[in-house]
Amino acid sequence: MITTAYRFPAPAKLNLFLHVTCRRADGYHNLESVFVLIDLADVVTLALRDDGVIARERDIPGVSEEADLTLRAARLLQEATGVALGVTLKVDKRIPLGGGLGGGSSDAATVLLALNRLWGTRLSRRELSALALRLGADVPFFLGGTAAFVSGIGEVLRPVSLPPMWIALAMPLVAVPTGDVFADPHLTRSTASETIAAFAKDHGRNDLEPVVAARYPEVATALAALRQATPTARMSGSGASAFGMFDDAGKAEAALRRLPPDIPGRLVRTVSRHPLVVWGFR
Repeated sequence: MITTAYRFPAPAKLNLFLHVTCRRADGYHNLESVFVLIDLADVVTLALRDDGVIARERDIPGVSEEADLTLRAARLLQEATGVALGVTLKVDKRIPLGGGLGGGSSDAATVLLALNRLWGTRLSRRELSALALRLGADVPFFLGGTAAFVSGIGEVLRPVSLPPMWIALAMPLVAVPTGDVFADPHLTRSTASETIAAFAKDHGRNDLEPVVAARYPEVATALAALRQATPTARMSGSGASAFGMFDDAGKAEAALRRLPPDIPGRLVRTVSRHPLVVWGFR
């Protein structure tokens, strides 16, 4: 039986740079990046149940139940704690799938944070992070609540303080499969390790960008358009989204006007803290 329903935001992230430093013996890649939250967010609705059932209210196009990170997150928390409650989940998708903005990972992190409170399971942040890493390398970041310098496969996080920025965000209408990008033989896998100070000086780059731009002309077109406004425009994550950073909204809006009509664009801002962390969900 369903009891009470609650709605929570799941914000997107940008990779301000993304360096691939090596391929590990286990097949994963060690990365370095700076992740920052933005004010584009999915909305996750959690309807609590007293029968222990975990289900989703409706299908997400292109996402099977087996691949749905929100279902997996809820089931993982239930298994780890033995809680007898259940939940029906619904996700209103505003973050594009395959856009390199971490939408699925953010949805999963929101489920972990919210259900840890609503179910009364009271796991510590360390315990939640261990569960999050089992769901995906990006998921622990969204539990941290702030911008972070990220290394390892995504599990090593160091909070950083960044000034607020306006973002011209281009969202080409393609979905880029992350696994295919990392498997590409042309991917650079030996970028020298950097520091946050080095990033502040030269803004880094995205090592995945040449592979994705060669495969998806829409991404190359978006990058070229944004670079007319700022040479530091780059792709986020494994694509397909691209962005330019600006110190005021007018400059970002002007950059968006350079996009061709068939590439959607959006003005967004960086977010200093995850909304659920601000609300005391820890």
